[in-house]
Amino acid sequence: MRNTLVPSLTPLRSPTGAADLGPDDWEELPVIPAIDDEVLKIYARGLEAGNNPQAFSKIGDCGSTPAWFLGDFDRGARFYRLGEFEYLEDVIHYFQGSFDRTSLAARSGFNASALFVPLWADREFCKSDETPLACEYRVHKPIASFIMLGSNDVWRPDEFEPQMRKIIEFSIDQGVIPILATKADNQEKDGSINATIARLAQEYKVPLWNYWKAVNGLPNGGLQEDGVHLTWGANHFDDPGAMSNAWPVRNLTALQVLYQLWQKVNLHQ
Repeated sequence: MRNTLVPSLTPLRSPTGAADLGPDDWEELPVIPAIDDEVLKIYARGLEAGNNPQAFSKIGDCGSTPAWFLGDFDRGARFYRLGEFEYLEDVIHYFQGSFDRTSLAARSGFNASALFVPLWADREFCKSDETPLACEYRVHKPIASFIMLGSNDVWRPDEFEPQMRKIIEFSIDQGVIPILATKADNQEKDGSINATIARLAQEYKVPLWNYWKAVNGLPNGGLQEDGVHLTWGANHFDDPGAMSNAWPVRNLTALQVLYQLWQKVNLHQ
């Protein structure tokens, strides 16, 4: 039986409806979600649209770039150690090519609104009127995307939920499974952004990667002294010292989410 960093790869309780999710209930949701059957419909739509079932995208700020997030898993086995999580090698092989790729919808300072501003799109790859999100999906054709936002949305919290809805709905329309991630920080002081992310994930029946819970028990919640940036450690999942830092925990649990999603769609093909 495989051990995992988190208590279980299944929910701690049955999913509730979005209307039943209290303001603090998101803290009890599992790090690695069970995958709802609704996701299979998005997956089928993506295949019909020509999306690549072996590609995923990263959507977010500087923490979504390959130098920090998942890039090592395209660089060869000498850059990481899976330890007891050797089963993840299969999913690393399956999604090879997406880990070290620089997303056209990930940039320092990005918030949810920036993904819909053509001014921020990379003109080398994007059309003149194309938004960063639309450009990334058109160019890479992913079957899923990690949506990692919120830290730069604390300055305009009233815009966060409507923009997140647009991101989720656009992704679903494009046949891209949106994987929503909670954030480690609590700059807004009341956890309201993570609560919104969790509520939207349950409303739309898309995966919630409760990353906050994965690092909550680490020293200083996995945060540097500024209370925003994550602590760094090598992707050595067999090293307790490394795993006391937030970045290797982020990469491990992201791989576990990909594995869970991959298993779900494979079982229903």
